[in-house]
Amino acid sequence: MPSGTNLATDPLSSNQRLIVPYTTLWSSENNLPMPIVERHGYGIGYADEIAADRDTYGVLWQRTLSRPREGRPEFGNVHSLRQRRAMRRLLCQVCSEPADRTDDGMLWLLPDYREDWPNWPEGMGNVEPPVCRACVSTSMRLCPKLRKDGGAVIRVREYPIIGVRGLVYASGTRQPVAVEDRTIGFDDPLVRWVRAVGLVRQMLGCRIVPFEELAEPDHQLVVVPQLMEGA
Repeated sequence: MPSGTNLATDPLSSNQRLIVPYTTLWSSENNLPMPIVERHGYGIGYADEIAADRDTYGVLWQRTLSRPREGRPEFGNVHSLRQRRAMRRLLCQVCSEPADRTDDGMLWLLPDYREDWPNWPEGMGNVEPPVCRACVSTSMRLCPKLRKDGGAVIRVREYPIIGVRGLVYASGTRQPVAVEDRTIGFDDPLVRWVRAVGLVRQMLGCRIVPFEELAEPDHQLVVVPQLMEGA
């Protein structure tokens, strides 16, 4: 087992152990109060904003408590700052160890939507962090979405950070009004009106590889490891 991993136990049964991806939100990690205000000539901000509320691009981020392994895992919901850390540092979204990288590119595992357009997922903006080889089979076996839609294992040669996923606001009569959830590039003026929840990388030079090329024994009980220093 990688040195950075720990075991998580289902609070309802001391005998049942769960595999919980690093980026999964836990029930104790509620969003913090965050009154949104308009910054005239700039966009939105928090009324009590601090430097840590924005990233190096100046984008405002969702405030979320960091309490991994407290309460119950909310599978399907993502902790925004752990997602951001995994995407920035190219860590496996399951175990938080470095994702697998070879001369053929970085490794990603995504729901298989290759019927959506020719050459999918080439050029796609992606909010899913990469994976390590050892967590591919674990994810394919346990993730409900991958079991339902099937999974595609992809090598990606270039994966620049291009923007964020989040809630876009517009100017309102008394305070900014939430309009829509969408992906916004850093070069889009609307990025000043976004409260981000996920970092986006673009996938370029993609090659879908056979699952059999990567099959390895599962991590045994891989779960949420150490938390962020400097997400």
